Amino acid sequence: MPLLEPTLWQDGPTLTGGAAPVVEPATGRTLATLALAAPADVAESAVRARAAQEDWARAGHMERAAVLRRAGDLFAAHAGELRDWLVRESGSIPGKADFELHVAAQECYEAAALASRPAGQVLPSEAPRLSFTRRVPAGVVGVVAPFNAPLILSIRSVAPALALGNAVLLKPDRRTAVCGGLALAAVFAAAGLPAGLLHVLPGGAETGAAVVADPLVRVVSFTGSTAAGRIVGELAGRHLKRAHLELGGNSALVVLKDADVEAAVAQASWGTFFHQGQICMTAGRHLVHASLYDEYVERLAARAEALAVGDPYREPVHLGPLIDRGQLERVHGLVEASTERGAKLVVGGTYEDLCYRPTVLAGVADDTPAYAEEVFGPVAPVRSFATEEEAVALASAGPYGLSLGIVTRDAARGMELAERIPTGIAHVNDQTVNDEAVAPFGGVGASGTGARFGGEANLDAFTELRWTTVRSTPTGHPF
Repeated sequence: MPLLEPTLWQDGPTLTGGAAPVVEPATGRTLATLALAAPADVAESAVRARAAQEDWARAGHMERAAVLRRAGDLFAAHAGELRDWLVRESGSIPGKADFELHVAAQECYEAAALASRPAGQVLPSEAPRLSFTRRVPAGVVGVVAPFNAPLILSIRSVAPALALGNAVLLKPDRRTAVCGGLALAAVFAAAGLPAGLLHVLPGGAETGAAVVADPLVRVVSFTGSTAAGRIVGELAGRHLKRAHLELGGNSALVVLKDADVEAAVAQASWGTFFHQGQICMTAGRHLVHASLYDEYVERLAARAEALAVGDPYREPVHLGPLIDRGQLERVHGLVEASTERGAKLVVGGTYEDLCYRPTVLAGVADDTPAYAEEVFGPVAPVRSFATEEEAVALASAGPYGLSLGIVTRDAARGMELAERIPTGIAHVNDQTVNDEAVAPFGGVGASGTGARFGGEANLDAFTELRWTTVRSTPTGHPF
């Protein structure tokens, strides 16, 4: 039986926000019909989640861990079915879908280990008493996830939040609500997660705002654009709740004078064009030493021209479609605005339906739109630098601080350079797009509020630290 039977798609009340088609971006075909959540549905789900969470928090850590382990196994057991959804609904190539499934399973296994992590510390005290800290579940966690890596960017919050004793309201992007939401609900239902703990609430901005504002939601985990993240952070602050924000990026790939150009271009092509550039960590600014610049542009353009673009479900391609017409128009608009400002279009800049050709822009400057802004498309703006000091200044410029890649034959030199560029993630002799369940993930500046996903960071993100003292007998006080 398929995992994604409609009866497993929703654990909770009937959603009242109307219906919407699940559209395959490569063809425009409707794959399914989706029930949407209205803001009133959020409140009802939050009440059910809070009631279920109390028993879940009291469950033994072995019980919670077992559910997470089974969920990880189910992502592997149903990989074929889930891969097809990722390819068709989100426009992923099969390799990217397989990567998401691998990370999803690993996130569940790592979360299972969190359930038995030491819960606190014994503290010294000036008074004759036992003094200790203890991590307790936050309660109900709101997760708002985007379309670009829908499975990873949902499961990396859902799995640890559940493992640590919380209930979850998950608001996936309505464009990828199956592989970013309903697939998780089906997996956890099959894994034996008790009813009421995970609610999938597809919808628009008003539904997301209701999740953030609901008084029973104590922690919000948001992944999305910087503009939306500012709104979420402000709303969460108004309601005095924690918001963990993983936002946009315009990450630099720095190619030093001693780099092997072909190796650097191989890194660059993957880092910019993977999943059509629709990744927050994408290499959005290529900073190349002046002595290598012409060769680098030529080789990168040749790689771009050789990449196949099309329907990833029906043909072998390197790049699939952009998610929708609005994203296509944004990407193409930035490319056109950049050439109007003097950038040279080396290759690309064309599209068929939603499939955008990988694009290389040379001669970019500070005010080149595709260089200064996060494009979220397969566009590589290339700029030269003369000295390492200039490279540091260029890579550090701008509001974002998510990921960084440095290519050099001298790894120690690369590490020294990385220390001078403020980002949440840095890779020496690798491109900017990397993710592992065991590693902290997050950016600084306009890229978010720091590392709030992965490993030990999940303990801070999804629990409260409570101080408790115990005396043998009540003590007296001056009054």
